[in-house]
Amino acid sequence: MTANAGTTGTDPRRDTMSETDMRAGATAVPKEIGAVVLKATGLDVGYGDTLVVRGLDLEVRAGEVVALLGANGAGKSTTISALAGILQPSAGSVTWRGQPARGSLHRRVRRGLALVPEQRSVIFGLSTKDNLRMGRGSIGAALDLFPELKPFLSRKAGLLSGGQQQMLTLARALATEPELLLADELSLGLAPLVVDRLLAAVRQAADRGAAVLLVEQQVRKALKNSDRAYVLRRGRIALEGRSSDLLGRIAEIEQSYLSEEISA
Repeated sequence: MTANAGTTGTDPRRDTMSETDMRAGATAVPKEIGAVVLKATGLDVGYGDTLVVRGLDLEVRAGEVVALLGANGAGKSTTISALAGILQPSAGSVTWRGQPARGSLHRRVRRGLALVPEQRSVIFGLSTKDNLRMGRGSIGAALDLFPELKPFLSRKAGLLSGGQQQMLTLARALATEPELLLADELSLGLAPLVVDRLLAAVRQAADRGAAVLLVEQQVRKALKNSDRAYVLRRGRIALEGRSSDLLGRIAEIEQSYLSEEISA
């Protein structure tokens, strides 16, 4: 992937592209690998009078995984909510393939967004199969991505393990072949092998052309499975660069940017 600020090479955020907005209702991933899918400029977001994210500049391109890192309370989930249309920014702009991103979450989903929130979005009283039916993709596509779910199709989602529930959530999202995937804390509370499985599926989605923004608490795994990363500190981008470069500075990053907890 192209380099950005703090690395040798061209900052991809300086590039300008003329992209037509994708058709409403389309869900296939884009063919233009490297095209800017999502861009936030000068974004301020908060809750009531409390500003959590300040002046955020961020972009995600087709075919790449971008990790969003930071301590608890740094503003990662708030950023995801704003980019998904759940929260309205008080300043700044969000564009989708060069066009202003407007509308609620469900409208953005119709345009090709898939959101995996921090809390697992499964309906406990429904079977695994019925949970998959609720998605816009096919059950077959979901099971191709996670064949581990096949023996549990008739089991209620509430009786699945935490890892199986997260596989179900991610399978349903990726089965739509989204243009943009926003994933918030996939690994929360899960065993290492399950985390590796989930991150591998995210990586494969990007390799097929999806743009992925990944909030992840396991920093080393996030950097190993991403192309670029941003580090948030107190609601501002404190550091950004190629993941391979940042991985070489992991001790510094953990000590300087990820060790504190901030109330927000």
